[in-house]
Amino acid sequence: MALKLYGLAMSTNTTRAMVCLHEKEVDFELVPVNVFAKEHKQPPFLSKNPFGLIPVLEDGDLTLFESRAITAYVAEKFKEAGPDLIRHKDVKEAALVKMWTEVESHYYDPVVSPIIYEYFVAPFEGKEPNKSVIDTNVEKLKNVLDVYEAKLSNTKYLAGDFYSLADLSHIPETHYFMQTPCASMINDRPHVKAWWMDISSRLAFNKVVGGMTFGHI
Repeated sequence: MALKLYGLAMSTNTTRAMVCLHEKEVDFELVPVNVFAKEHKQPPFLSKNPFGLIPVLEDGDLTLFESRAITAYVAEKFKEAGPDLIRHKDVKEAALVKMWTEVESHYYDPVVSPIIYEYFVAPFEGKEPNKSVIDTNVEKLKNVLDVYEAKLSNTKYLAGDFYSLADLSHIPETHYFMQTPCASMINDRPHVKAWWMDISSRLAFNKVVGGMTFGHI
């Protein structure tokens, strides 16, 4: 039975899960959830995720929410397929993957997501982008990207010279970020730019990038 992923193709968190599923060559069904119609806040969906957020993965009798938990599960369950995204055979490398995945969750996403929201979601909702919010998060992001530039000057990917969940987790939000006027923040850092060009060119992401537009609801 194919796995079911409840979400929205344009959603960064849904895309994160889809990229991982494609990397591991897993057969799955994307079940659309219309968040604009508040389907994710209705009882049928809340029975799957009581917090009312996408995505949700169903694998038989297992129901998972939170995209990073979903990717970790997929990478573990299907470890023999595709690239080893969590470094099963090396405990130190596995620890670095977890660390940099945490960095994405706690340092990168919290400053990139508000920028994406102001440039994409706010206009979609008929609101003007809040320049103060953008400027505040741009300043925070500078420090984060300086750390990334230093790290990527020594290794090809964040956790080492191997592609992992740590890199994969960055793909959806960075895709949108690179379409904002702030893209120079990555383009002006040569090692970060090379890393982005590498991870964004992977086949797994190319399979889902077409749905990452605010015309796909």
